[in-house]
Amino acid sequence: MSPKNVWTIARKDFRTYFSSPIAYIVIAGFMLIMGWMFFYTLSHFEMQSMQYQQFNTGKSPSLTEGIIRPVYGNMNVIFLFLVPFITMRLFAEERKLHTIELLLTSPVRLTEIVLGKFISSFLLILVMLGVTLTYPIILFATGNPELGPIVTSYLGTLLLASCYLSIGILFSSLTENQIVAGSLTFATSLFFWLVNWAAQASGPIWSEILNYLSLIGHYSNFGQGLIDSSDVIYYLSFIGLGLFLTHRVLDSFRWR
Repeated sequence: MSPKNVWTIARKDFRTYFSSPIAYIVIAGFMLIMGWMFFYTLSHFEMQSMQYQQFNTGKSPSLTEGIIRPVYGNMNVIFLFLVPFITMRLFAEERKLHTIELLLTSPVRLTEIVLGKFISSFLLILVMLGVTLTYPIILFATGNPELGPIVTSYLGTLLLASCYLSIGILFSSLTENQIVAGSLTFATSLFFWLVNWAAQASGPIWSEILNYLSLIGHYSNFGQGLIDSSDVIYYLSFIGLGLFLTHRVLDSFRWR
């Protein structure tokens, strides 16, 4: 596998995002929603702190519990809605324009194509997260937050968003209809988000399995400033499985 070929495909697709309104709309919507959430959470935290001091009801909530965890937790929900818009065109547009035949017959390995497409969407996620770096800067300028939970929250969000991306790339490779690809991506991501809800009505074995399959269930440790190797392995395995299935779908399409 040639890293140069992977980067060439990733750079081409990343530029394509900004040659259409998709990237601008997604980034603008993300900034607007997250900006409002951060402002609201910060205002609510200040009001709570004043009430604790005024009525002496105990120790006021920390910045980690009052701001960092809810803000970055809500960020994962926003990515659940926005990632389908990022991934729906990656292969679906190629299939619709019949350029995928040229791509699959080019002197580039299928693995390089899949990784290049994935990295292009991952780079867009990095740009969106880069915008949110203003939030910890504001917190450090006005208070004394813990650095650990901020770093692990970003890491957990990157891994979780990458799982969404792997789902989106898979469904984009299955159809030429971008709306269908986006809808299936959202539905599947939501399923793996809420799958642990059924654990309460299941037996002990199934309950453990459903809890393990939950995407958001593996994020909780990151939000608390902890990095558990089992959570990292789960996310990386999920991403790897999505990319592997995408590879198999494209390979079968190439031999039709």
